Amino acid sequence: MKVNFKVSYYLRSNYQTKDGKTPIMIRIFLDGKMMNLGSSGLSVEKSVWSTSTNRARGRSSEVSNLNANLDMISTTLQNIFRNMQHDETLSLDKIKSVYLGKNKEVSTVLQFFDKYLDNVKAEVGFGKSKALYQKYAAARRHVSEFLNFKYGRKDLSFTELTPIVIEDLFVYLKSVACLKSNSATKTLKFFKTVIIYARKCDMLDHDPFMNHSFHLEHVDRGFLTDDELRRIMQKEFDIQRLDVVRDLFVFSCFCGLAYIDMSHLTEDNIVTLDGKTWIMTKRQKTNIPSNIPLLEIPQLIIEKYRGSTRNNHLLPSLSNQKVNAYLKEIADLCGIKKRLSYHLARHTFATMSLSKGVPIESVSKMLGHTNIRTTQVYARITNKKIEEDMKQAADKFNDFANYFKK
Repeated sequence: MKVNFKVSYYLRSNYQTKDGKTPIMIRIFLDGKMMNLGSSGLSVEKSVWSTSTNRARGRSSEVSNLNANLDMISTTLQNIFRNMQHDETLSLDKIKSVYLGKNKEVSTVLQFFDKYLDNVKAEVGFGKSKALYQKYAAARRHVSEFLNFKYGRKDLSFTELTPIVIEDLFVYLKSVACLKSNSATKTLKFFKTVIIYARKCDMLDHDPFMNHSFHLEHVDRGFLTDDELRRIMQKEFDIQRLDVVRDLFVFSCFCGLAYIDMSHLTEDNIVTLDGKTWIMTKRQKTNIPSNIPLLEIPQLIIEKYRGSTRNNHLLPSLSNQKVNAYLKEIADLCGIKKRLSYHLARHTFATMSLSKGVPIESVSKMLGHTNIRTTQVYARITNKKIEEDMKQAADKFNDFANYFKK
């Protein structure tokens, strides 16, 4: 059966070069199906371009050279088609890959994702954080596992990445991968960022996310009450590892640092300005500065471990996995029903600061948030804390009720 193949050109409507010319884009057709190949690398003045012939009008040497280059591109593409026309797997994607020289490099969704990951990894420490790279890597792993689970495939071509695939992926993330709704949404957002970049690179000309709306559910962050924190601080442990982990947890409750940031603190991060001592560091997650006044309790914990740590760190360092297991033990021994974590410690610091009158802008700076809207989540928490405090004060207020009843 005869297969029809055609090459055509069009002008990019939304862009001009510095000399006022418009880029010429390539488009190919295979049995009525169309695909854009991106820029030809050539540009022309709009006034001399003919949409009927897909060539420039005129007899100048510049026009002749331009049209000759377009003819060469057409010939190259026609030759690629002729060499592949008897291949049962012939597709627009394959022709594009061979033409762009990407058939051995990047021609599919996960191949492109890998290339994007390499770029992010190369920028770690230069504007991007290791944590960001890890999130993209996790999103890539989820997409790969989804393709294998849902379709029995190791990869997809870009033309196969449709809105239906995106919706199937979102359902998979929540049901099979067991991600919470917000985690599934954030994973999909990372994937969308990669696909947006792929579209800019002319790997696809459709938007597979066009029917998907991103919505993050409101989540109230947990925190420790003053009484719960006091119970943890006053508890005596016979096991040294629990004593160490408790100290690290309390340290975070009084400075708001994430575990990874706290474990990297050295003497260089302790700075005295105008007689006040500060912790000055940058968040590993965002590379945003985080400057926090060094309160008495964190200072005492630093002094407790001074000279006994490795690599000039201020505090002992344990693997995060072990720390989380030890925190569960501590919660059980202290009668705390909440799941202890360094996220909870960070939230406790924010909540205590806000409830004791520290302005939200200052709390946002100390936490190293990139957007104050993130900190406003904790402002809602303080209502819960007020409720907890009022419960403790209820008996005192009830005394007045006795007078009223009389």
